[in-house]
Formats: sequence, structure tokens, C-alpha cells
Amino acid sequence: MADNGISSQVKERVHRRAGYRCEYCRCPLEYSMQSFSIEHIKPASRAGSNKESNLALSCQGCNSHKYVKIQALESQTQIVVRLFHPRRDKWKGHFSWGADNATIRGLTTIGRATIGVLQLNRTGVLNLRLLLVRAGLYPPSD
Repeated sequence: MADNGISSQVKERVHRRAGYRCEYCRCPLEYSMQSFSIEHIKPASRAGSNKESNLALSCQGCNSHKYVKIQALESQTQIVVRLFHPRRDKWKGHFSWGADNATIRGLTTIGRATIGVLQLNRTGVLNLRLLLVRAGLYPPSD
């Protein structure tokens, strides 16, 4: 068993399922300056389990901003909504790419709240995505 009681086999399955990309900001692990985390969608501190259905691959930035949050205030409607859930939600159902193919836009209250809380368009990650677009390696096709 590895840290947090998650085996290396489960960690590898989570990585493969995510396509080696952060399941929130969609940045590829291959070009990241930091390692990625196996993130609890529902945090362990809120009775979240180590089951694969509760695990997501997350870059350090998204993981740090999400922390133990599962909901947030959505800026346009001013209502509290749940955050994007990578196992239950389709990314393209809540987000789209901006005209530059690097900026993430929220299509729903869940998408907009998640962008705000996780800061999906934070400077460093946006710059990385812009470079990958220029290199013809972005956005992901899935």
C-alpha cells in the first residue's frame, strides 16, 4: 500500500483513466513542473472514501485550491452550487475552450463555480496551455 492507503495499482488506474491530465484544468502531467496528486473528490475529512469512484488526478494548483471544498458560490447567480465532479460529470458539459483554445470558460453554474474556486485560468497554468497551443499540442481532443 502507498500513502493514504491508496495502492500503486489504483494510482496507476486513476492516472490512465484521466489520460495523464489534471481532471479539472486539463493540463498534461507530461509538461507539468510539479507532480500530480490523487485527489479525493469528496475529501476524506468529509467522510470521502479511497474508492476509485472518489479519486481524481489533480495538478498541485487545482488540488491546493480545492482543498476540502465540495461546493462554492457561483458569481453570476450568487447561489451555492456543488463543484465539478470528475466521476459524475462530463467536462464538456460544464466547460468549453475560449477562442485562444487555452482559456477555460464555464457553461454552467457548476462550471463557473469550479473555475472560480480552483482558479482554472490562473496565470501559470494558462501560460502553459498557451504554449502548448502554439506547439500544436493543445487543447486535448477528448
